[in-house]
Amino acid sequence: MRLILLLSLLLPLPAAAAPRVVVLGVDGAISPASADYVVRGIKHAEEVGAEAVVLRLDTPGGLDSAMRDIIRKMLASRVPVIVWVGPAGARAASAGTYILYAAHVAAMAPATNLGAATPVAIGGAQPPGQPGKEKDAKPVESSPMAKKQVHDAAAYIRGLAQLRGRNAEWAERAVREAVSLSAEEALKEKVIDLIATDLPALLAAVDGRTVKLGQDERRLAIRGALLDTREPDWRTRFLAVITDPGVAYILLLIGMYGLFFEFSNPGLGVAGVAGAICLLLALFAFQLLPISYAGLALILLGVGLIIAEVFVPSFGVLGLGGIVAFVAGSVMLMDREVTGSAVPLSLIVAFTVATAAFILVVGRMALSSRRKPVVTGREELVGAEGEVVEVEDGITWVRVHGELWQARSDRPLAPRQRVRVRAVEGLTLQVQSI
Repeated sequence: MRLILLLSLLLPLPAAAAPRVVVLGVDGAISPASADYVVRGIKHAEEVGAEAVVLRLDTPGGLDSAMRDIIRKMLASRVPVIVWVGPAGARAASAGTYILYAAHVAAMAPATNLGAATPVAIGGAQPPGQPGKEKDAKPVESSPMAKKQVHDAAAYIRGLAQLRGRNAEWAERAVREAVSLSAEEALKEKVIDLIATDLPALLAAVDGRTVKLGQDERRLAIRGALLDTREPDWRTRFLAVITDPGVAYILLLIGMYGLFFEFSNPGLGVAGVAGAICLLLALFAFQLLPISYAGLALILLGVGLIIAEVFVPSFGVLGLGGIVAFVAGSVMLMDREVTGSAVPLSLIVAFTVATAAFILVVGRMALSSRRKPVVTGREELVGAEGEVVEVEDGITWVRVHGELWQARSDRPLAPRQRVRVRAVEGLTLQVQSI
């Protein structure tokens, strides 16, 4: 027994497991794909019992719905979420500012900035004044709809600031006046908690801080933590491609036209299979994007009228109506002021011109084909010339286009006599001598 006790004292105790920190990175616009990536990353951190999640952020903004999905998950997370705007030169503009305010710990790298959180379109006109200069800051509210959006966004970010104990006054100004701050100014204004040059410096600075998780408090112990870096997987990259409004719009049209060509000209099924796949991908993308179903219905109606124009002689009425419905639906498909992005106008114009050109070409081909003489079938026999081959027992046989036909005439006919077909009655030709 003494020997066992002696050995237990001499043997080293097993080292405690090092804490784990899950590292996520968002570069680019906040989209349904990036929201799905962040939400799944936080879920992974909860499942593996990570000490914290570090979200490295560099974004110009993005969709309001995707931003709120990320923030909802951050607020409900059982693991502290540290948002770090980095590396140097990165930014957390628009939707990124809201995400930074929602973090349990907000940090920035030197030479970074945040702000300009007014709900406007990506790529739209910039608000007056230069970021960060109070004397140039002006309200950006204009229309009643814009005022409604700005008031809602201001209340939302104010609530986040009050929850995390950050500067709520400046947060509202970021929304109402589109002002911005550098990292040093943000720290001075108590918008963020600290400045860190890189990830190791961030972990060292955060270690020992106490954060609030729901009604509980947790002290962060992440010194020497193992980093579990989660890069975007194929699913995230795939979602990022198809949820782009322009790509989803193209998939929708390719899908509809592919099915149309397959049903009108059944063949190997390539057009039908490709069209069905593209259409399903487009519908999945539209499920993730905030679209107008009225706009989608107008697009479907427009394509249907355009297709009907090819088969129904409406003198262009169906085609013109289809183009109008198609353009109106494409413009209405996504509200740029609400979603922050929309189908590019150049893409709408390109597809409209291509569709109109297709209608003109097909219509012209159909018109020219109607004017051409008939070259096959029963109708083509009328007016054709032939030669009497044999007359026997009152039955006359004539050769027309190399084929023997039984013929009938008002006057007697003789072999080798030339005749012209006047009508076709079943398998008998009504002819007259030339």
